[in-house]
Amino acid sequence: AVVSTQSTGIEERIENGHLTEKVVYVRETRLTTLVSGILIGVSVLLIPSPLNLIPIPVFYGLFVYLAITSLEDFQMWERIVLIFTEQTLYPPLHYVRRVPQKIIHCFTLLQLLQLTGLCMVSLSESPYLKMFFPFVIILLMPIRERVLPVLLSERHLTALDGEH
Repeated sequence: AVVSTQSTGIEERIENGHLTEKVVYVRETRLTTLVSGILIGVSVLLIPSPLNLIPIPVFYGLFVYLAITSLEDFQMWERIVLIFTEQTLYPPLHYVRRVPQKIIHCFTLLQLLQLTGLCMVSLSESPYLKMFFPFVIILLMPIRERVLPVLLSERHLTALDGEH
C-alpha cells in the first residue's frame, strides 16, 4: 500500500556476484493504517457536493495515470514489450527461460486478438451486442482450455500462465 512504502529498511548487499536483500528494521504501521482508513471514511462524506467541483477531465487524468503506472506489473504488457525488444535484451523472466520466443509472441498475439474481440463487443454502438459481453467473457474459458492446447504445448502454456 502507498501508506506503508517506507515501513521497512532493506539493506542490499552484493555477495559472490549476487544481489541479496536483508530486512534491517520494520516500523510499526498500525497508526498509518488507522489514519488511511479514517481518511477513506471521511472521503465518503465528500461524495455529494465537493466532488462536483472537481472537473471530470481531472478524474480521467487520474484514471489514465493509475492505468499507466499499473502496466509494469501486467504480464501481457511485458510480453507486448518483448515483441519490440531484441532477444538478447530480454529480461530474465521465468517464461522467457522456458518458452521459445516464437511461442511467446504467438501466445501474446492470440491474447491481443481476444482482447480486441472483447473491446469490439463492449465498445460497440449496439446495446444488443453489449448484452453479449458476459457470454464473450465466458467463451474465453473454453478457448483457453480447448483451443490453446491444440495450438501450443501444455508445458509452454503452464509457463506462460503461471507466476513461477
